[in-house]
Amino acid sequence: MMETFSDSAHRQLSQMLYTLLFFHISEYLLAIACHGKSKVTTESLLISKDYILAMTFSVTEYLIGLYYFPTLKQNRSISNLGLYMVIFGETVRKVAILTAKKAFTHIIQRYHEEHHKLITTGIYGIVRHPGYTGFFIWAVGTQIMLCNPVSTVAFAIITWCFFYNRIPYEEFFLKQFFGLEYDAYMERVPSGIPFVK
Repeated sequence: MMETFSDSAHRQLSQMLYTLLFFHISEYLLAIACHGKSKVTTESLLISKDYILAMTFSVTEYLIGLYYFPTLKQNRSISNLGLYMVIFGETVRKVAILTAKKAFTHIIQRYHEEHHKLITTGIYGIVRHPGYTGFFIWAVGTQIMLCNPVSTVAFAIITWCFFYNRIPYEEFFLKQFFGLEYDAYMERVPSGIPFVK
């Protein structure tokens, strides 16, 4: 049993490490590809104090669960579901970035720039905020992959609340930039985050 237990822990923690490395490095490299190195800072790695705190909580829950509830961590079906969610969420987010190119930024734009166009085709024809949709799925998936029940619920609630506030704020500016065209887009395409119009 100890051998299987060790294999599960090694697999899950390795997947989490690779997941985090790929996500953050690819975000940074895509920001450079879309905007040029001179316009990209380390903020494009998307690592904040809150994010570090959340990931620390996640790993702490994992290690406590590993010690007190080892059989919970051995549920390969649940862990694999989380891995599939991570891959799907990552793919949705990266397709969003590659589709929008320069129109995709990590910081909400409050001023309309010349190159800023309203993207409504491709994945943006399915959901208005596919980058957020992808991140939401990715974040919750990381915790399901680790079989972390508390962090799964916490990540879902906190990430949802973040987007619940961010989307209306961002769309306030998008309506100013694109006017009726954005209003029509909002009417026909959902936000991509559950229960956020």
